[in-house]
Amino acid sequence: MSKKKISLEIDGQKVQAEEGTTILEAAKQIGIDIPTLCYLKDINVEGACRVCLVEVEGDPKLGASCVYEIKEGMRVKTSTPRVIKARKQMIELLLSDHPNTCLTCIANQNCELQSLAAKYDVRGFRYTGERRRIPIDDLSPSIVREPEKCIMCRRCITVCKEVVTASIYDINERGFHSFAAPAMNDSQIDTPCTYCGQCILVCPTGALHEQRQDTELVWEALADPNKHVVIQTAPSIRSTIGEMFGMPIGSLVTGKLVTALKRLGFDRVFDDCFGADVVVMEEGTEFIHRFAERKRLPQFTSCCPGWVKFAENFYPELLPHLSTVRSPQQVFGALSKTYYAEMVGIDPNNIFCVSTMPCIAKKFEARRPEMTVNGLRAVDAVLTTRELGQIIKQAGIDLPNLSDSEYDEPMGYASGAGVIFGAGGGVMEATLRTVYNKLTGEAMRADQYKAIRSDSYTSIDIEIRGEKMRFAVARGLGNARHMIDRILAGELKVDLVEIMACPGGCVSGGGQPIYSHKDKWYMQVDAGGQRGNALFREDESKEVRTAHNNPWVKKLYAEYLGEPMGERSRQLFHSSYTKRPMYGRTPHDLCKKEPARV
Repeated sequence: MSKKKISLEIDGQKVQAEEGTTILEAAKQIGIDIPTLCYLKDINVEGACRVCLVEVEGDPKLGASCVYEIKEGMRVKTSTPRVIKARKQMIELLLSDHPNTCLTCIANQNCELQSLAAKYDVRGFRYTGERRRIPIDDLSPSIVREPEKCIMCRRCITVCKEVVTASIYDINERGFHSFAAPAMNDSQIDTPCTYCGQCILVCPTGALHEQRQDTELVWEALADPNKHVVIQTAPSIRSTIGEMFGMPIGSLVTGKLVTALKRLGFDRVFDDCFGADVVVMEEGTEFIHRFAERKRLPQFTSCCPGWVKFAENFYPELLPHLSTVRSPQQVFGALSKTYYAEMVGIDPNNIFCVSTMPCIAKKFEARRPEMTVNGLRAVDAVLTTRELGQIIKQAGIDLPNLSDSEYDEPMGYASGAGVIFGAGGGVMEATLRTVYNKLTGEAMRADQYKAIRSDSYTSIDIEIRGEKMRFAVARGLGNARHMIDRILAGELKVDLVEIMACPGGCVSGGGQPIYSHKDKWYMQVDAGGQRGNALFREDESKEVRTAHNNPWVKKLYAEYLGEPMGERSRQLFHSSYTKRPMYGRTPHDLCKKEPARV
């Protein structure tokens, strides 16, 4: 049933909006932009930052428009001298207890507080006094917290609780000394944080950001003549890195990206989609075996490290159900220091393997002690999309105007199935194409696998050789928790489940480009659809669209691995996972040894 329409006036303009709408949302309908810092539509409605104040006729006090519901005949003014003065005062108060380090801050020129200070012409500090002194937490391999930059917007608290459902953040201390952090201001590494990075995407300042120590390691490796430096690019990077250079959302820059990486000096530029094709071969075979034996079903995908850690912390009873196949990043890393090293005759100790990922959880994954091959770390450094974009800019490379280049062999050719790993539902779709063929000898129809694409979570039934199989996909850990609880309660029967930690999948990962706009998290989620569609377009343009038909994958198995799930592939690509305590470190939590600094 539609809600009653309310008529009101905002800045002299007539507007109608549904009953229950706030002034902020009603103003947006007619193109009036009211500033906010704490607000996230339908998720974080706090009225805490007070920069969205407006003047309502008949109300002696200014009201926070994000929580002020409209009324019939209401007259609102959003930019009177009184309102402008109040907003400016709130910004000045926030800045009075904010580090004056804008030039060196990771959020410089991409900070909502900084943008508002410029918009309201804040040119000095009228308020001085006591400042909070809170240590930086940089022990996690994925996330750095700088609590002194926290403006108490509570966005990270709400997103982690309502969207991710990990609930690791809360308000610490009281009054002036308050800040958002894990309970007792514990280090991030001592919490059940999944390292999905959604908190980074919503933070309006630089209070939360990814670890960037690997950037320096990459520059050093590129300058070392004794290092053979190879790089793998994750599927989603090709449809997101262009945004770092002002290109439209969803721009495919696959060939330009390869050219840029070669100009940076990488000895070989490979495609992680090749690793994704190998994962399909292994994971698909594993599922076929499990289904035939009716053991450890449903099988859950394990290529998302955020989801794996979520399972280790919150659903340890499901760990036997996770696929034992490592992520494409780790599969590729293992191949780079075995198969590739042998092929080109290079000592694996001299190979420095870099991956560029949409995900900060990949930094954590690369440092897990399981992720080694013959005593060497499979992946030596992990760069986010943001970090790689910055490196390309530092080198003075104009990515949008580069010509196209091809990935290097032997791990540069990927099927369309490998490419769509970066989009939500892509892992399942890629796996289904191969599983169906292996079981029936026929190609799967597009209308069958496309049905798995969804914004939140979905399941489909497919009959294969007379047996009905149910396949499910969940995007975002909140949706995953809902699906898992239904599975554990016996309400949902499934055989194979894909789970991605981030809404929309890897295309909306915590390491993707961040927008300075106040609605940046929604822009990120919405952009995920356009980015994902770009990957599906590239898939459709590929001559080979199934992993099992990738000629280089066939060559790999014929000459080096043998059969999927064989002895050698088990040694290189398969792993197990361990229950983690909700709080406190485990032997799997490797971190820097030095204490957090002030």
